[in-house]
Amino acid sequence: MQIFDTASIVPNEELSVREGAIEPWQQFDNFHFYNTLVALSEKYGIDMNKPYGKLADKHKAILLEGLDEPIKMFTFKGEKKVFYDKKFTGVYGFLKEKLYTGTQSDRDFAKRYMSSQNCPSCEGARLKRTSLSVFICGKNISEISSMNVRETLDFFEKAKFDGFIKDVAIKIINEIKRRLKFLNDVGLSYITLERKASTLSGGEAQRIRLATQIGSGLTDVLYVLDEPSIGLHQRDNDMLIATLKNLRDIGNSLIVVEHDEDTIYASDFVVDMGPGAGRKGGEVVFTGHPEELKHCEASLTGQYLSGIKNIEMPAERKKMDGRFVSLTGARQNNLKDLTLKIPLGLNICVTGVSGSGKSTLIMDTLQAALKKRLLRTNIRSGEFDSLDGVEHLDKVIDIDQSPIGRTPRSNAATYTSVFTDIREIFAMTQDAKVRGYKMSRFSFNVKGAKGGRCETCSGEGYIKIEMHFLPDMYVKCDACQGKRYNRDTLDIKYKGNNIADVMDMTVNQAFEFLENIPKLKNKLSVLKDVGLGYIKLGQPATTLSGGEAQRVKLAKELMKRPTGKTLYIFDEPTTGLHFDDINKLVKIFSRLTDSGNTVIIIEHNLDVIKCADHIIDLGPEGGEGGGYIIFEGTPEDCAECKTSYTGKYLKGKLNR
Repeated sequence: MQIFDTASIVPNEELSVREGAIEPWQQFDNFHFYNTLVALSEKYGIDMNKPYGKLADKHKAILLEGLDEPIKMFTFKGEKKVFYDKKFTGVYGFLKEKLYTGTQSDRDFAKRYMSSQNCPSCEGARLKRTSLSVFICGKNISEISSMNVRETLDFFEKAKFDGFIKDVAIKIINEIKRRLKFLNDVGLSYITLERKASTLSGGEAQRIRLATQIGSGLTDVLYVLDEPSIGLHQRDNDMLIATLKNLRDIGNSLIVVEHDEDTIYASDFVVDMGPGAGRKGGEVVFTGHPEELKHCEASLTGQYLSGIKNIEMPAERKKMDGRFVSLTGARQNNLKDLTLKIPLGLNICVTGVSGSGKSTLIMDTLQAALKKRLLRTNIRSGEFDSLDGVEHLDKVIDIDQSPIGRTPRSNAATYTSVFTDIREIFAMTQDAKVRGYKMSRFSFNVKGAKGGRCETCSGEGYIKIEMHFLPDMYVKCDACQGKRYNRDTLDIKYKGNNIADVMDMTVNQAFEFLENIPKLKNKLSVLKDVGLGYIKLGQPATTLSGGEAQRVKLAKELMKRPTGKTLYIFDEPTTGLHFDDINKLVKIFSRLTDSGNTVIIIEHNLDVIKCADHIIDLGPEGGEGGGYIIFEGTPEDCAECKTSYTGKYLKGKLNR
């Protein structure tokens, strides 16, 4: 159940209420906020200048939960102070009003201060006491559901029944074991049966559907899988490949869209697209056996498979300089009271089999704790004892694959401020000055007389059609034909192109077109460096893949002046990337650490791991069998670690 979380509402109890200890109250207008403080302090003796943590419990309760009786507030009519009675609902009431009667942004605001807590009645079991009173081999249904796939399979393997119960149960038990084995075989042994579907990654959800299909026993079916190896360690990937081959062997056909080298070699037939990306792609470069692909010089994939092109390891790995961030006593989920030491200034890979605790340790605990200390966020972190060395950092930035925007008005140019510079150029043209057009005229977010956008589509270029029970559809605007601007705005041209023409250019084309403008040239160069030269400047954010969105975010950070004290965190950044894109990404990581910054990468890709300065390997297994740090050190030392599955696969990569 969701409840308001006091720790999020009051993130720093050392501040007084007047200093802003109660974070949501910053949404009050200043006058109302002041009146509230005056009324409460006068009537109930609450010292608004005392640190919140030192207030009496009854005073804290008033601030949080409100009062049953009204309090006397005041306002001004002219110079006259006028008093009136008003019920004070406390911060909880303030948030509830936004949650239940506010706009969508109000609801989103209120939800920031809520957290999930176990129901006090069933303690998270979800069922009534009578339902939980039925046991199988000493466990009720809630206890069995809380086990992961591997543990549940082991439980039913050992389950013993006698007499009539045995006759009834045996067929059911065999079916349960059969289905659990399918889940185990596609690399999902670490997932608990009660895991919510909303918390599954795209790769995990896809593999669950795959396991369902395996269990159906169908033949003569064509299966299409889009990057099923997402989020899988090489050990688990081997099991997935074996499962795919089994599906093929029983009489089915599989089309797998994939960049993983092992999956490519395991295929019977390869279709390679290219030769480049975006406008330079769209052709079938090669069809045939994987071994033949290595000899196709026109194929970029073939060049990497044959060794003509390589993702080179650094000539020399960076050494530790004595600066560390240390996290002690991490114990969220399956973490076993870990002590994590992050050497600063290095490129660090956090590795381990699927479900070993990597994301829990880095994203849910370390990142959340650092953001709370450095950025004063109210984000809730995983449980730990202490965090040291934060003084060596000035900010922490996680660059994930979430969208950079949710409407067609958002794009790479707006996200990176390239669009602002382009609008400035058009506003400086002679025709724009004659007509009195300012920069706002060339924005598709400004409506009315000051803006130059197409009002039919509100500057989106597309009209949204609500499909009710289906996803919304976008169709090109009939009025502007997707150009987003009205006719008068499109009359303004720079070097023969209007602003819609420029936004329709790819990054590579815009780089050449705007090469005489240093500020823009530098920004577009960064977008090229991260492998986005093929996307259009105005390409809607809704059409960008997760990997593309992540690289746009990375480009934005690279455009900033480096401080040398920033910690960058990437969670599986190679998802959806070709060998050549990974090669560019590895160089970007090196560029970040060359400036003194620290990079933490949660990754399974061996090419990225081999290029790291330092590896932190978790395991040895997933789920309850994981949660330990089993290795820390260089890739070469990891390859010699007998207990590390990562080391076993890394050794083969380093020896090539």
